[in-house]
Amino acid sequence: MMSEVIAGSDPSTDANTGFDASRIAEVKAWLVSQFDAAGKDVPDFESTPRSIAHLHNLSTISQAKTQAAGIVANDFRQKASEYRSQAARIREILEHVGLAQESLPPNVVGSAQVLANVANLLNIRDTELSSFLVAMADISLRKTGVEEKRAKVQKESKVLLDYTRKAIARLTYLKKTLAQLEDDVAPCEAQMESWKTNLKIMVSKERQYLQQYSNYKAMLNRAGYTPDISHGVLVEMAEHRKELEKKTKPILDTLRSYQDLPPDKALAALAIEDKKRQYAAAEKYLEDVLQSALATTE
Repeated sequence: MMSEVIAGSDPSTDANTGFDASRIAEVKAWLVSQFDAAGKDVPDFESTPRSIAHLHNLSTISQAKTQAAGIVANDFRQKASEYRSQAARIREILEHVGLAQESLPPNVVGSAQVLANVANLLNIRDTELSSFLVAMADISLRKTGVEEKRAKVQKESKVLLDYTRKAIARLTYLKKTLAQLEDDVAPCEAQMESWKTNLKIMVSKERQYLQQYSNYKAMLNRAGYTPDISHGVLVEMAEHRKELEKKTKPILDTLRSYQDLPPDKALAALAIEDKKRQYAAAEKYLEDVLQSALATTE
């Protein structure tokens, strides 16, 4: 049965199994090499796909970094060998010309050591004057850049200091305002209580006035009052009445004069003749008075 299952298995599954086995072998070999280098045994761990994948990733990264470090180390070794060879050659040349370190005075050795330290500090590989000048120029440029940054930082610090002072002043003002408001709380609460009391009274008065308005409105409705009867309308009617009285007064006066006439036509004619005589007598009397007045004046 087992042979049939293995024979009938999927080729892709077999490929994945082989791939996982190769990964596990690589991971185990890497772990053994690392722990052997440290003088320790490889600890037991659970071989799950996730752990194997993580360890395989670590081993790949570690091997790549180890290879890169080996290349850098070999380069450093080669450079160190070249520097040693060059130092031996320079020492041999100095010994031939009588400038060996043992034969030099202490002050010269000290000066050379100081020169070497300065060269190391300036990160230059020789003691040529041009190299020192270039290094000093680079330091000057860096110094200028640092001074510019420092000036910028000082300017920003000054701005921040101004903002801080303004913020402190505003905070002080707000604290004073808060204290003043807290002091005004009690009087305002008393005023609010007074307003509440007055509001209750006004609400009661409003209800009373509304009730009175309803009563008066009912009374006017019972009396037959309409919106057409108003003060303005009454004033207009009074003015119109006065105008009518002015117009009818002459007519009334004429009619009153007619009331003195007798109802009979003959008697009326006699009365008219009598009035004419009275009128003529009045005119004559007026003329006599005027004549006498004129005579007296002359």
